[in-house]
Amino acid sequence: MSNIVAIVGRPNVGKSTFFNRLIQKREAIVDAVSGVTRDRHYGKTDWNGREFSLIDTGGYVKGSDDIFEAEIDKQVELAIDEADAIIFMVDVETGVTGMDEDVAKLLRKVKKPVFLVVNKVDNGKRAEDAVEFYALGLGDYYTVASINGSGTGELLDALVKALPEKEKVEEEDLPRFAVVGRPNAGKSSFINALIGQDRYIVTDIAGTTRDSIDTKYNRFGFEFNLVDTAGIRRKSKVKEDLEFYSVMRSVRAIEHCDVCLLVLDANRGFDGQVQNIFWLAERNRKGIVVLVNKWDLVEKDHKSVKEYEKAIRKQMEPFTDVPIVFISALTKQRIFKAIETAVEVYKNRSKKIKTSKLNEVLLPIIEHYPPPAYKGKFVKIKYIMQLPTPQPQFAFFCNLPQYVKEPYKRYLENKLREHFGFNGVPISVYMRKK
Repeated sequence: MSNIVAIVGRPNVGKSTFFNRLIQKREAIVDAVSGVTRDRHYGKTDWNGREFSLIDTGGYVKGSDDIFEAEIDKQVELAIDEADAIIFMVDVETGVTGMDEDVAKLLRKVKKPVFLVVNKVDNGKRAEDAVEFYALGLGDYYTVASINGSGTGELLDALVKALPEKEKVEEEDLPRFAVVGRPNAGKSSFINALIGQDRYIVTDIAGTTRDSIDTKYNRFGFEFNLVDTAGIRRKSKVKEDLEFYSVMRSVRAIEHCDVCLLVLDANRGFDGQVQNIFWLAERNRKGIVVLVNKWDLVEKDHKSVKEYEKAIRKQMEPFTDVPIVFISALTKQRIFKAIETAVEVYKNRSKKIKTSKLNEVLLPIIEHYPPPAYKGKFVKIKYIMQLPTPQPQFAFFCNLPQYVKEPYKRYLENKLREHFGFNGVPISVYMRKK
């Protein structure tokens, strides 16, 4: 499980530019997935071999200036609760402002590593001006210029050094199903409906991570851990109105699971926040099952399920091979179907296909419809194998891997799905030099 680093600070100090700078390095390689920009406030990056998740709180504050201050306070508190380290960004051009002082006051009490980062320092004069930030009482600071990246190396060296080593919590190797979604979509009701009056329950393990509760559960002769991300925090701490809240919560649960059960409220649909969580799971290469909850409350005619499903798939493009189950936690309608589907997705995610079978099925298809020629050069794919990774990744060996473009990779992915059944699971397709 990787560490979480949150970037906090008032608006317009350059948090997002800095965030994009760090993420890009990695995104260009790993996350070349269309649609990942939809959750631009969350990303994974690494430095010196240490991987961590980065959350840019800036992207979540909406509203007028007076709303800003309250929202920023909430976000900083949340970041303090959830993150392993905090980058507090200020701007040398404007100097110390009242809002910076408020944030510093919250951060001075924190027992976690806090890095004060003075942005927009791109010459010697500005480096001298940065001295005034000692007044914030947070000790030494780092000077950077997000726009060209100067100074980020030293900061990241120190940051990675300060991140706590994550101990591997692997008591047993049970599959983990995380129930995620926006607040009030019915996550807790869904879990209670499964567990409440149920004799299949085995044990309760209280919070293996401090913000989710695991329940060991046995159904269909299959044992797994159910991770509930809802309703754990004390009421006084809950800031349900923050989109940032559910994304941050979901980050932890998603990184730590095998299959995500994404619960959405049928009346709200597949809205921005749900999409954020969906792409988060897709980028982490987790299995996904979409559960449309409160289906009993929707006015229906003979075609509503099909229409509703079609609308959701439209918003998932290009990753549409995902099971969608219509449930009602209240009436227990299809809740076991939901678990059964999650078990299937889990099996799909760990499916291994023999190299001989892959080549026997796919090579004739590729021969029939080869990659388009590029600048008069023809790409020949000679050989295919599945990589030994926890989730499905395939290497296609060919003479000119750099000329195989995204649309053709998607075609190959669709053929893999069609012939080998990877419903609910993101697949990675790599072109390698033969």
